Parts: sequence; structure tokens; C-alpha cells
Amino acid sequence: MDAFEIVRDAADKIKRMEVRGAARIAKFAVETLKRFAELVNENFDENMRKAAEILLNTRPTAVSLFNAINYVMRYSGESLEEKRESVIRRAEEFINWVDTARAKIGEIGAKRIKDGYVVMTHCNSSAALSIIKTAFRQGKSIEVIATESRPRYQGHLTVRELSEEGIPVTLIVDSAVRYFMNEVDCVVVGADTITVNGALINKIGTSQIALAAKEARVPFMVAAETYKFSPKTLFGELVVIEERDPEEVAPKEILSLKNVKVRNPAFDVTPRDYIDLIITEIGAIPPEMAYIIIRERLGYSGMEYEEIRVSAKHFD
Repeated sequence: MDAFEIVRDAADKIKRMEVRGAARIAKFAVETLKRFAELVNENFDENMRKAAEILLNTRPTAVSLFNAINYVMRYSGESLEEKRESVIRRAEEFINWVDTARAKIGEIGAKRIKDGYVVMTHCNSSAALSIIKTAFRQGKSIEVIATESRPRYQGHLTVRELSEEGIPVTLIVDSAVRYFMNEVDCVVVGADTITVNGALINKIGTSQIALAAKEARVPFMVAAETYKFSPKTLFGELVVIEERDPEEVAPKEILSLKNVKVRNPAFDVTPRDYIDLIITEIGAIPPEMAYIIIRERLGYSGMEYEEIRVSAKHFD
């Protein structure tokens, strides 16, 4: 397998959701760029940009993918070997960021989970589950209500993972969220993207859970590594909501009916007013602090952003 075949194979796995979850996708993409850099022996800059473009186009909503790739693409050096070493070093730094952030989020977020709590979660977020598992490992008696998270049923992954940990968990259909909300002490979900105004883009159905929690006065918390904050929104760009194949939600006999349209958005937007707290690896923050995270933690200026856009342009 040549260098570009490795990248295309990785991109295909992300598109088909063999690799899913914002943190996992980011880490996988960086690992792929690292392997690619180790194999490239000519036209290093151009080939790295081509590889980055292929990966960037796989999941438009996942800002973690954008931030991960552009972290690596800020490599330096004059000679090919210097550039290669820089890419490898930056890739390893980002991988370490992913691995350590989750544990820190678990430690910080677990302080918000009290003994005896019933926690609701949605989809399959490694950061959100880190909070739940950490609280359980601290000896707190907790239970979890997990949604199926249709149409890909990521909730099935969540209940298996919690069951293996020994945590009591109840699986419910997505439409039963409001029915069970009065039994819940807090909601903890993950994030695909946090915008500059503190809004959350996450698995479809998240906004409905947040609305039900708001009505019931149940705290709604988001577990989000800082690389999930979107610098593009700082400069006025809107987050693209990915729509996936209608066959994920309807059989062909339904799709073939006249006058019937099937839509399958993968994500929705939860306004910041419905979010009580965002748990990051650097602390628990209100959604209004998203701007500060983007400018100070991610370090984006206007010039750096323009350079990133150039690096992600299409190459024939």
C-alpha cells in the first residue's frame, strides 16, 4: 500500500463511520498523517496538503478533525527530513492531547456527579463517558439512562461500555427522553463542535434532550475537549450540518414512494441558553467563554486562519 492509499483507506473508514466519535476521528486522522509523512520522499509540502485535503473532506461537521489536521499542518523546517520530523513531533503532541484531555475531563466533571445520581447521556461520547466512569470509580452509586441514538444506534455501544464497567444502565428510545427526564438528576453529553457563541453541535437529538432538561430544570452539561471549539465560527463561517444517506433511516420501499422525501441530518444545534456548563480539560466553563478558548487556547489570529484555508484548498 503506497502513501496515498493509506490516506484514502483512512478517509473511507471515517466516511463509513468505521471510525466515529469526534476524538477518535481526530486521533485517527493525525495518526494517518504521521504514517503518510514517514513515507513521503518528494514534494513534501504539496503531498502533505493533498493528504490533508482528502481527510478534511470526510466529515464536514467535526471541527476536531479540522483542528487536528491543521495542528499537524503547522509543521516547520527547511529540508525534507526537518519537515518530516516536525510533522511527526506535532502529530505525537496532538495524540497526547487527545489521550490526556479525556482523563482530565473525567476528573473535573465527576465532581458534578453526586452519590445516588441518575445520569442521562446521548450517543457514544468518550469524554462524557469518562465523567460517568470516573464518578463510578470514585465509589459513587450512580445509574445511567442512555438513548439508542438512532439511526446508527451509537447508544448500543454506550450501554455495552457501561455494562462492562459495572454501571447500571437503562437503554431507551430517543423519543422517550421527556418521559424519563423527571427521573434524571443531570444530563451529560459530548460535543462535535462548540461555536464561538457557545452553541453546541452534536448528535441529532441532543437539542431535544437539552430542551426537555431545561423544562424539567435538570442540569445539562457538555463534555468537550478544547480542540472541539471552532475557530472558523470566530470568523463568521457557519457550521455545516452533515446529512447522511436516507437509507440509514428508511427502507428502499419507502424511499421509492412518490411524493416522499427522507432527510437524515447527523447533527443538530443546541443554543447556549440550554447549556449549564461545558467541561473541558482546562476546567468547567460557561458557554459564554467559548470565544476565549478559541482565541487563547487554540491561538487563532486572522492571518493564521487564512493560512489554514489556503492549506485546505483543492488540489487536482
